[in-house]
Amino acid sequence: MITSKPFRFKQFLVDDSTCAMKVGTDGVLLGAWVNTRNAESILDIGTGCGLIALMAAQRSKAGITAIDIDESAALQSKENFMASPWKERMESIYTAVQQFIPDHLFDLIISNPPFFRNALKAPEHKRSIARHNDTLSSESLLFAVDRLLNKNGTFAFIMPVDEAYEVINMASAHQLYLNRCSTVFSREDKTPNRVMAEISRKESVVLNETLVIRDQYNQYTPQYKELTKDFYLFLTE
Repeated sequence: MITSKPFRFKQFLVDDSTCAMKVGTDGVLLGAWVNTRNAESILDIGTGCGLIALMAAQRSKAGITAIDIDESAALQSKENFMASPWKERMESIYTAVQQFIPDHLFDLIISNPPFFRNALKAPEHKRSIARHNDTLSSESLLFAVDRLLNKNGTFAFIMPVDEAYEVINMASAHQLYLNRCSTVFSREDKTPNRVMAEISRKESVVLNETLVIRDQYNQYTPQYKELTKDFYLFLTE
């Protein structure tokens, strides 16, 4: 049951009160950008409050499995799923991805993974786990994706620029190849700070995109509004 003030999207609510990592722009970006077309089974690794999984449910007819290493996050995402219009096809599991053994492989794996390395750890333990990759290294993540992705599946993620390209470069060792890439600028007058990527087992010409969130006047760009209009309440159709 959702008892705190939830974050309200157009078709669902998200309570993140017991999660280390709160609803944020990274999750919204990936949830709105990833290609969910034709996916019948989706896995969200490190689901937290379940935001990306809920966005994927809104944008597809797929069965959604969400996992998290933090028990309170797994419980809260489950509560958010149960309060959504798609509860019949969503499940949340408390587990580390390294120990996750499903009964099927997935068409789409999505993740907003922990990515801070060699940096001052957050003082609160759960937040540190959520933000740092000590418990889920890039290599461990790729091993898990290789194990859990079906032969025609896609893995999509969002990371800071350097970490993202490290994962992209490492992926080829698992015969996983970059197909689509979006370089994200928080403002048009700043350097890029995030990369969203889709990789699969099939080599292809890479579709390179650019996304700018705010203009020089700190207003949301038409591009960002178009991407997120199905989710944010303050954006009209």
